[in-house]
Amino acid sequence: MSRELLLLVDALAREKNVDRDIVFTALELALAQATKKRINDDADVRVEVDRETGEFESFRRWLVMPDELVENDEQQMGLIDAREQLPDVQDGDYIEEELEPIDFGRIGAQAAKQVILQKIRDAEREQVLNDFLERKEHLVTGTVKRMERGSAIIEAGRIEALLPRDQMIPKENLRPGDRVRAWLMKIDRQARGPQLILSRTAPQFIMKLFELEVPEIEDGLLEIKAAARDPGVRAKIAVKSNDPRVDPIGTCVGMRGSRVTAVTNELAGERVDIVLWSAEPAQLVIGALAPAEVSSIVVDEEKHAMDVVVDESNLAIAIGRGGQNVRLATELTGWTINLMTVEQSQQKQQGETAGIRQLFMEKIDVDEEVADILIEEGFSTLEEIAYVPLAEMLEIDAFDEATISELRERARNVLLTEAIVDEEQLDKVQDDMLALEGMDKPLAAKLAKSGVCTREDLADLAVDELVEMTGIDEDRAKALITVARAHWFAEKE
Repeated sequence: MSRELLLLVDALAREKNVDRDIVFTALELALAQATKKRINDDADVRVEVDRETGEFESFRRWLVMPDELVENDEQQMGLIDAREQLPDVQDGDYIEEELEPIDFGRIGAQAAKQVILQKIRDAEREQVLNDFLERKEHLVTGTVKRMERGSAIIEAGRIEALLPRDQMIPKENLRPGDRVRAWLMKIDRQARGPQLILSRTAPQFIMKLFELEVPEIEDGLLEIKAAARDPGVRAKIAVKSNDPRVDPIGTCVGMRGSRVTAVTNELAGERVDIVLWSAEPAQLVIGALAPAEVSSIVVDEEKHAMDVVVDESNLAIAIGRGGQNVRLATELTGWTINLMTVEQSQQKQQGETAGIRQLFMEKIDVDEEVADILIEEGFSTLEEIAYVPLAEMLEIDAFDEATISELRERARNVLLTEAIVDEEQLDKVQDDMLALEGMDKPLAAKLAKSGVCTREDLADLAVDELVEMTGIDEDRAKALITVARAHWFAEKE
């Protein structure tokens, strides 16, 4: 028996191209399964095969744990009973009992064979997958082997991959036998079937296709910094040159458009806009919105947004069909882009100016003329008036030093009073609301003024109510209310 085991292990290791140790491990598991069938299906059995001689030993074992936690006597043993056998045994150790060699019979041998073959199949898959991953091929080329519920099973060498329906380019009609390229999106090691999950719609796919067509990218002369796609219709890529002698856009387009055409053909006719990358966000947004011409841009760093002004004739081009152009530009740059005409921009600016003017007139008790001078000089908050360096304020020709000192004093007094009021309001706020992710003290104080002092109070609000009450943006309001309501759903579960 022992010699037969060694011959079996060697033969399987060679035939299946897997490590001998993997076969031995599979064999031990198979022998343990067969032993359990003979004694008790619930038993915990361990088998140890000598790698040199092929001799094996079987052990039945029990996990030692506190007596009150024992749920299965076939696999677990209480600490008191265990210490009667081994006085030094600890919680988490095993008590083992050697078993007499068992004649497995025909059924046991068949079961053992099935377990061994399954383990070897798993090991083969793992080996093939590891060989593939070692090549670091993010762009997978293969043949459609079959279609399953709209998804395609792709055969790439010795490995199978899955191209899900939602990762195919819309209107693309793949059939068995078709050659396909796709980007390796993720690896699912738990899957029973194909473990490589592919995508033809991901922005990374178009980046990899350009790497394939443009040798300068592989050489490091060019770099694709970002990509955004409306799969099968239109895409934008941002390209940066690392060599001043290389024109990034012309190089990616290729002679008579050969390079960009090759990518477009692979993407079912998807039109590609190539944008010059810029580290300056406003300049990148201007490039991303091409072919529309931008009149001006106002950047809001805090909201990570830009108000982009275009004239009336350019508005439709900037937006694009169904909002496609501005949507892709937003994805490409990572900035929220608010498109508006010159007239809309002026109206918005007038509205903001009126709000700041009213704030200054009410809070620091100045007339409209003084408020307008402050606005013209670039002041928009009380904090700026109170704490901007004195030297900067003294440069305002319309004010003398006494006026400036008075304005600063008034602004500081208002801020101090508001801080004291906020502290008083915070005393009403319960810890459960203050501890919420996304909550801060100024926001909590604002909510307390409106009678919202607990997590439950916040959870009962609608998004628009929270926005109106505090002035925060809609996304933050949604996130806060979702966090505040999380315990409702936890309790239901």
